[in-house]
Amino acid sequence: MNAAALPQMSTPSPARLMSLDVFRGATIASMILVNNPGNWGAIYKPLDHAEWHGWTFTDLIFPFFIWIVGVAIPLSTARRLEQGQSRRQLLLHAFRRALIIFALGFFLNSFLYLIDGSLFRDGFSAWFHNYATTVRVPGVLQRIGICYFIATMIFLSTGIRGQIIWIAGLLTAYWVLMFVGHLFGWGSGGLEQNGNFSEYIDNLVLNGKVIGMHVWKGGKTWDPEGIFSTVPAIATCLFGIMTGHLIRSKQTPETKTAWLFVGGSLLLFAGVVMDVWLPINKKLWTSSYSVFMAGMAMNCFAVCYWLVDVQGWRKWAKPFAIYGMNAIAVFMMAGLLGRILPTIKVASAAGKKIGLQSYLYDNLFAPFASADTAPFFGFLASPKNVSLMWALMYVTGLYLVAYAMYRRKWFLKF
Repeated sequence: MNAAALPQMSTPSPARLMSLDVFRGATIASMILVNNPGNWGAIYKPLDHAEWHGWTFTDLIFPFFIWIVGVAIPLSTARRLEQGQSRRQLLLHAFRRALIIFALGFFLNSFLYLIDGSLFRDGFSAWFHNYATTVRVPGVLQRIGICYFIATMIFLSTGIRGQIIWIAGLLTAYWVLMFVGHLFGWGSGGLEQNGNFSEYIDNLVLNGKVIGMHVWKGGKTWDPEGIFSTVPAIATCLFGIMTGHLIRSKQTPETKTAWLFVGGSLLLFAGVVMDVWLPINKKLWTSSYSVFMAGMAMNCFAVCYWLVDVQGWRKWAKPFAIYGMNAIAVFMMAGLLGRILPTIKVASAAGKKIGLQSYLYDNLFAPFASADTAPFFGFLASPKNVSLMWALMYVTGLYLVAYAMYRRKWFLKF
C-alpha cells in the first residue's frame, strides 16, 4: 500500500506491477463493500467476520492488505538499493512512511471526537480528559504501519534465509506464548475470547485506572488489532516479501505463476493442518490464520498476475487498478464518510432526529423491500439484497472519486 509523509501529487512509476495494483484495488473495493451495509441486521454471512474461530470472505481482506505491503517492499526497496541509496536512508524513509500511516489511522480513531460537538458543549478540559482516556490507539492503518516498518527492517538486515527464519520464529513464538503464558501469570491460557494471552497484553498496556481504556470498545479488554496479535501479522507481511523476491527473480512469467500457485497451495494446506491444533482466528490473528491467508493471497494474486501482466488482460482490470493506485486516499475517504454521515442529524418521517446515512437508506433503499414494492422487484427485494445495494452504491461512488483523481493524474504518495 502506498503511503506518504507530506502528500504530493505525481504520476505512478512506469515500473509498477499492474497486477499488484489490481489486487490491491480489488481488496480495497471488498473492504468498502463489507464495511458499509445499509443495515447491519441484514447482511449475508460471508460479508461479516467469523464470530470467533473460522473465517469468511470478510476475513480475507485485512491480511491481503498486509501481504500486499510485503510484496511491494522488495519491488521498491531493492530497486532503491540498486540505485545507490544506503540502508540507513531506506530505513529512515520506511520509518517516516510507517509513522504517517499510523498517524492517519489514529486520526480516523480521533475524528468523531472532533466533530461530535463535545468540545464546545463540555469545554476543552472535560473534552480532552474524555479523549485522552477513551480514544482507541490500535487500528487497521496502525497495524499496517507497524508491520511495514518491522518487515522492512528485517528485509534490510537479512537475506531470504534469514527472513524465513524470522517467519518461523514469529509464528512459533506466538503459538507457544498463547498456550504457556499463563504459567507465568500472563492470562489464563488457551484461545478463549476472555483470558487469552493476547487479551492479557492488550489490557495490561492499553487499559488502566489512570490512562483509561484505549482498545476497541466492542472488546473492552482486548483489541482485534492489538499488540501481541500483531506478531503473526508481521509474519504475514514477510510472506508477502517472499512473493516479492519471486516476482523480482529472473524466472519466466510462466514459471513465476506456477510457483505462486504451488507456494500458495502449500501454505493453504499447512494452514489447514495447523488449524487442528491452533484454530484459524482473525481476531487473534493466530499463526494458522497467518499461514492460511498468506496462501490464499498468493493464489488470488497468481490469478491477477497471470491474467494482467502475463496475458495482458488489462482493460477489464483497469477499474481495480485505478482503485489500487490511490488505496490510502480511498481508505481515508471511506473512513471519514462512514464517520460523518451518521453524525449529520435530520428529521425522520416520525419526527425523530436520525443520522443522514440512516435517513437516506430508509427513504431511498429500504422501500424496495417493503410489502408494497417487493412484488415488482422479485428476489432482489429481500432486506439483505437491499442492504447490499447500499454497499455497492458506496463502492461505485468512491470509485468515481478515485477515477476523477486518476484522470487528473493525482496519486497520493507518502
